Amino acid sequence: MKRIFSVIVALAATFSFVAASAQNSSVNEPDSLVLRHLSIDEVGVAVRQPKQHYGLKSQPISSSVIGGELLKSERVLSIKDLSAIVPNFYQPDYGSKMTSSIYVRGFGARIDQPIIGLTVDGVPYLNKNTYDFDMLDVARVELLRGPQSTLYGRNTMGGQMNVYTLSPMNYQGVRAQAEYSSGNTLRAKASYYGRTLGGKLGISVGGYYNRTDGFFDNAYDGSNVDWGESSGGRLRIVGDLGSGWEIDNSASFSYNNEGGYAYALYDVERDVVGDVNYNDPSGYMRYTFSDGLVISHAGEKVNFSATTSYQFMHDRMRMDNDLTPASLFTLEQEQHEHAFTEDIVLRSNDKSRRYQWLVGAYGFYKKIDMSAPVTILENGIKDLVLGNMPDMLKNMLQFDRDEFVIASNFDLPTYGLALYHESSLKAGERWRFTAGLRLDYEASKMNYDNYSAIGYKMPPLISDFRTVEVPFKGEEKMDYFELLPKFAVNYTTGIGDLYATVTRGYKAGGFNTQIFSDILQNKVKSALMNNAMGRPSTGGESSSYDEASVTTYDPEYSWNYELGGHLQFADKRVNVDFAAFWIECRDQQLTVFPEGLTTGRMMSNAGKSRSRGVEVSASWDVFKLTNLSHLRLMANYGYTHAEFEEFNDGVNDYSGNYLPYAPKHTVSLGASYNMWIGGSLLDEIVLSASWQGAGDIYWNEANTLKQDFYSLLNASVELRKGDFSLSLWGRNLTNTDYYTFYFKSMNNNFFNYGKPARLGVTLSFAM
Repeated sequence: MKRIFSVIVALAATFSFVAASAQNSSVNEPDSLVLRHLSIDEVGVAVRQPKQHYGLKSQPISSSVIGGELLKSERVLSIKDLSAIVPNFYQPDYGSKMTSSIYVRGFGARIDQPIIGLTVDGVPYLNKNTYDFDMLDVARVELLRGPQSTLYGRNTMGGQMNVYTLSPMNYQGVRAQAEYSSGNTLRAKASYYGRTLGGKLGISVGGYYNRTDGFFDNAYDGSNVDWGESSGGRLRIVGDLGSGWEIDNSASFSYNNEGGYAYALYDVERDVVGDVNYNDPSGYMRYTFSDGLVISHAGEKVNFSATTSYQFMHDRMRMDNDLTPASLFTLEQEQHEHAFTEDIVLRSNDKSRRYQWLVGAYGFYKKIDMSAPVTILENGIKDLVLGNMPDMLKNMLQFDRDEFVIASNFDLPTYGLALYHESSLKAGERWRFTAGLRLDYEASKMNYDNYSAIGYKMPPLISDFRTVEVPFKGEEKMDYFELLPKFAVNYTTGIGDLYATVTRGYKAGGFNTQIFSDILQNKVKSALMNNAMGRPSTGGESSSYDEASVTTYDPEYSWNYELGGHLQFADKRVNVDFAAFWIECRDQQLTVFPEGLTTGRMMSNAGKSRSRGVEVSASWDVFKLTNLSHLRLMANYGYTHAEFEEFNDGVNDYSGNYLPYAPKHTVSLGASYNMWIGGSLLDEIVLSASWQGAGDIYWNEANTLKQDFYSLLNASVELRKGDFSLSLWGRNLTNTDYYTFYFKSMNNNFFNYGKPARLGVTLSFAM
């Protein structure tokens, strides 16, 4: 502990010296003391919104904006920390940055395509494996709920999240932070922002490092389960070229390495969740690199924006798939992905005209090379391969080794093209009508090359080892053309805007790579039986998992009907946003685990669903004595009633049941009090507290298991003096027990534990 705090003090002293010697290192305003304590989003982000004619408060969209001060007080370190802070948004912490399952208004996805889109400084993230990233100097987060497919395209059926980082054109200085907390967790970050050449060029550079021992132990060997470390950095260059032209290039990289999952076996008969207990090593590693170039021009009548990006991801997951001390089977999945995007937008810029328009063209290409070998271990051979064979064969068969590998290799290229348009027309002083349409085409392909082989003998009938080989190669293609309309009407009152919208959304289809291990297992089993009985063995017999309909799944579609408003009262000190929605979803993509002793899972277009609900966000600046002393209260609530209209898996009919994994209620209450001291030892004290809750969450389609509504209490005390601040904080102060995930595999049930109470101290420097 003493060593950690020595590091914190040393880092603070170092950056204090750097800041004292830096030139042009303060915000260009006369009262730097006041600006020093403003939230980042007030001084550090010029929000570039090429797809919006009006501010979010005037848009026919249910939206939440989280500024820098709230991100700091609520310790939003990644987007999953926004759960419950934003109504009807829930991203549970599954214990791995790979598993970025997000649920909005009752809908979500555990694997493959996400339910919301994500951009960082205008650059789209195409793979949800990269959604859970460490935030570095994020100044503002916007979440637009409801389908945003007309302007943003694929995989925005639940909404669109836009993340904006600190800009060197709006903020100059040095920032540093060091933190120590429960779980032997250390976080450190530093960045510099500056402008040169008469203010025409801004440059920022920053980096971070995090590590933790985690909070859960593996009962099998006493090791840490959820340990982890991550690091990364960003270089951003913004240039004012004159005559309305600007360039903005941001390059970032990250590295993540972490342990396994806190999955514990659930005893259904005793209703008891045991300890985390598995024998094979598990973990997740990821490298990412992203570069985005935005070229924009603000003309007298037309604005132009072109966003070009390249993204690279290399990740590897190792997992004890049976999650027990038995040696059944393991998975190692490794991916290399390259992605390119181009988005060109033209929109009108004459605010005096009643008619506003926007046109755009978008294209992307991405390619994933994946290998996902499953290793069937000694107990797995007995249970998975020999399990359903006749007893005579099981007793006679002997194998040349204690394990065998099911090799799976995939080449997955995808590309898409789109044209989109939106028109907005004012009618009189209060009405505004909006209509938009997107023409979206997408094509994808899966080349698969799978192989398995095992040697066996059957004394005395077969005394020498024979090798059974099972290849499984092929290609699947799919493409689709989508029309994605949007209709909206705004009515402006003296206290804000009311709106109504009708929008269509869709989530892209894909390929079930995770079911191939089951396909190969069935083929190996069939080949062994055929060979042992003297019949041809190559390829084995057909199984229920051989058909193309199992290895592919189609897009998911929805229509969203919504009424809402953005209102302000009491000289804009009270802000209220509300919405009521009705969603009809067709061809719903559902994650299915095949019955029995199987190793894979797959996505299937198995359901029709309906979701109805409301969401309300309110904030109240109770008083504001000076620019620095004030009290703010905040409240957010979301209610979702999402149920199956039709869903029959061939065994059970789940019509009328609640959709699993999405909470019915999300709620948060918060208070923040800035108290100006102005003394020789202390400038300001900031007291913050919040209460967040979520539930009920049903864990299965049968609705027989659920997480009851649970809540977490958080609080912090921040002491500010000059360029420094010291924060003492706590999360889940009541040490609430709850679960973030449930699944069933190989007839076993598992729960994932939520994190316990945590305490920490953070030392920050900003000049």
